[in-house]
Amino acid sequence: MSRNRVPQSGPTAFGRRHYYLIVLSIGESRVHYDDRTIHLDGVYLLLLNSKVPYSTEIVSEKQSGYSCVFTESFVLPIMRLESLQQSPLFNVGAMPAFKLDAQQQSRITNIFDTMIEHEATDYLYKDDLMRNYIQLIVHEALQMRPTDHFMQYNNASLRITTHFMEMLERQFPLENLNEALLLKNAQDYATHLSIHVNTLNRAVKEITGKSTTAHITERIIAEAKSLLQYTDWSVSDIAYALGFEYPNYFSSFFKKATGNTPKFYRTR
Repeated sequence: MSRNRVPQSGPTAFGRRHYYLIVLSIGESRVHYDDRTIHLDGVYLLLLNSKVPYSTEIVSEKQSGYSCVFTESFVLPIMRLESLQQSPLFNVGAMPAFKLDAQQQSRITNIFDTMIEHEATDYLYKDDLMRNYIQLIVHEALQMRPTDHFMQYNNASLRITTHFMEMLERQFPLENLNEALLLKNAQDYATHLSIHVNTLNRAVKEITGKSTTAHITERIIAEAKSLLQYTDWSVSDIAYALGFEYPNYFSSFFKKATGNTPKFYRTR
């Protein structure tokens, strides 16, 4: 937990981190987040996911703000909260940057200042307090999202979809060649959820507007791109790790989704 008023000397290294990061950024900077570049000019709240590769680059001479760094194990007691699962901290497809007005900046600044104050104490339940403040910041971000994100759905459909998305994310990132992807298609997830695959497909489509297969494909492609860019694993190794029986199956799958072969994507 820190308050930072000294600009960085240069861009940070692009890649995944072993921690989550919440930043109140005041100034001009760029965030290279997965395959996007986000230009920040003004006051922004950033919630950065440990599973998505990113780097930050300071542009303005005057840069200030706050940062809060924590591991997944730290927030484990509250990770099942739907608000956290829907936030950019855990939802890899969500936009991580929120532009703040003066009132929002004041509220979030007060939260950060309170966190810094309590961090310096020896209060026995200080970690619980910190987790509560992280939730407060997440709720501030969620309130800035369009209202159509908060439509009321059938409870059963929402519960099924939430469990599915949690299971999907839990399989990533792949960090060991000996730990191949276990759940590869909608039927695999339905089996683990002890429901019929049609029930899963209906629930996911109702809540997200996309099919179960589309979610699985997008997440596998995102992981494939990261492995191709940031590891020295061969294309065959990546194919097997992602659950493909043969490398050419993976190549066809990747080309259909991206328009390029894995080898061409890595070279580019």
